[in-house]
Amino acid sequence: MSAGSIIDARDVDYTLDVAGRPLHILRKVSLSVAPAEVVAIVGPSGSGKTSLLMLLAGLEKATDGQVVVNGRDLSDMNEDNLARFRRHTLGIVFQSFHLIPSLSALDNVGLALEIAEPGLSMAQVREKAAAALAAVGLEGRLDHRPSALSGGEQQRVGLARASVANPPLLLADEPTGNLDQKTGAIVVDLMFDLARKNNTAVVLITHDPALAAKADRVFTMTQGQLTETTVPKPATASASSARKAPARKPAARKPAAKKPVSK
Repeated sequence: MSAGSIIDARDVDYTLDVAGRPLHILRKVSLSVAPAEVVAIVGPSGSGKTSLLMLLAGLEKATDGQVVVNGRDLSDMNEDNLARFRRHTLGIVFQSFHLIPSLSALDNVGLALEIAEPGLSMAQVREKAAAALAAVGLEGRLDHRPSALSGGEQQRVGLARASVANPPLLLADEPTGNLDQKTGAIVVDLMFDLARKNNTAVVLITHDPALAAKADRVFTMTQGQLTETTVPKPATASASSARKAPARKPAARKPAAKKPVSK
């Protein structure tokens, strides 16, 4: 495993048996992600992006190769150990919000925390859940059920739920897919800010190149193969001002012509 990596996937193959014939989903995929690093993966639908996320979450097992997350080789773990691994290591943000309709925003986040940290008192759970919602700007929506929240607010509840236990790794599968462009950008900015503040690594799956460009590194998945991509970073204010042409000096004024003196 690479020193200091939260993810170290090496030469990963993932193949499914379809009607007796092999269907190659991932081919020799390697990916290393450092703590607090934000990585985006782009690519066409069906290229294998979500399959890679499933392997990193321990929801599927690689056919060949090695997947090590937070120092644990997932291929050596049974289902019970994988469940514990997910509980303590991962936060997952989905495209569909998957909130429990009958619970308030506070209780949706609190339930995730109770599962991750069963030793907490109810007062501690509510305090931490409220703080997680405040961190995404929803301190005024604690008692609202999902039906009373906008799509962007529901996804922010999903982000609070994924990050409330401060996991070392956050996996986000098209988290802006059900949001308009402006709201999606706000949610992703919140996610990245929270991750960097909490020293959490992020792997983001997205179709939006503008969102991907905000990540530390960008990869492209094509027909099950992963390659690192150079993406122009969004211009900063200082960079923009540096590119402006220097202001021209005002032209010197000509002296006004003297009127002839009448005799």
